[in-house]
Amino acid sequence: MLNMLLSQVLDLMTPVLLAAMAGTLCERAGVFNIALEGKMLVGAFAAVAASVAFGSPMVAVLFAVVCTAVFAFPLALGGARFGGDPIVIGIGLNLLAAGLTTYLLSALFGVTGTLVDPAVIALPRFGIGALAGIPVLGAIADGHNLLVYLSWLLVLVLNVYLFRTRWGLRLRGIGEVPSAAAAMGANVNRYQTAIVLLAGALCGLAGAQLALGSVALFAENMTAGRGWIAVVAVMLGRAHPLGIALACFGFGLADAIGLRLQGQGLPNQITDIAPYAITLLAMIGLGLRGAMRKIRNT
Repeated sequence: MLNMLLSQVLDLMTPVLLAAMAGTLCERAGVFNIALEGKMLVGAFAAVAASVAFGSPMVAVLFAVVCTAVFAFPLALGGARFGGDPIVIGIGLNLLAAGLTTYLLSALFGVTGTLVDPAVIALPRFGIGALAGIPVLGAIADGHNLLVYLSWLLVLVLNVYLFRTRWGLRLRGIGEVPSAAAAMGANVNRYQTAIVLLAGALCGLAGAQLALGSVALFAENMTAGRGWIAVVAVMLGRAHPLGIALACFGFGLADAIGLRLQGQGLPNQITDIAPYAITLLAMIGLGLRGAMRKIRNT
């Protein structure tokens, strides 16, 4: 029972974790990215649209990555290259994504609300032989799709990149003291632009996992605040990949428990708010921690 719950947590947390890794890169590069929600939504729509067109989940994932990277251009150019306010641009992208995907859903497929098509194929799940043989861990970690494993690999790679390599050190320097990084010869604008586009691609993976991971459909506004939860996870984890992974696990656990409680007859209106209630409590905790720190320093 516990093994099944934890296995479900890994599936549910993956879209948030991938988006949060995108937010981490941007945060470390000095660009506050609140457009994660909109990018995930565009990625989810692009994945389903490509799945209908090509009938291949792998092509669908690649198409989602490309589309979200393109969708990130306004933030990359406006916020990173030309010094615009990334918060304003991010809000605009979130609003644009909601309207654009709703319009395209009607214009391309002639439906409103939810697109369910037999041509949409969910991402295949597979087992890893060596992993399956490990007691307890095998039952939890085996049998997921590629994006679930990729998300955890990404956590480890980013942790090494940011804190164990000189390129990561340079990226952190750009985010913390851009003038000093520029004086050392780093092209700050080019770095930030590239990171924002890379973050867009990661949000494409997050959207693809959302639409083709546990389900195989697209629904209007199906991200349902997960992009905002990813933003909070970045703040909770202080832009550290391991801390963010732990925060995402907590959100995924709340989501999984909510689904189990629905099965026990609890109204979904109550269980659906569990991740968002935890997010709100986390934000209150962050605020209190900041206030206590200021009191100690005075």
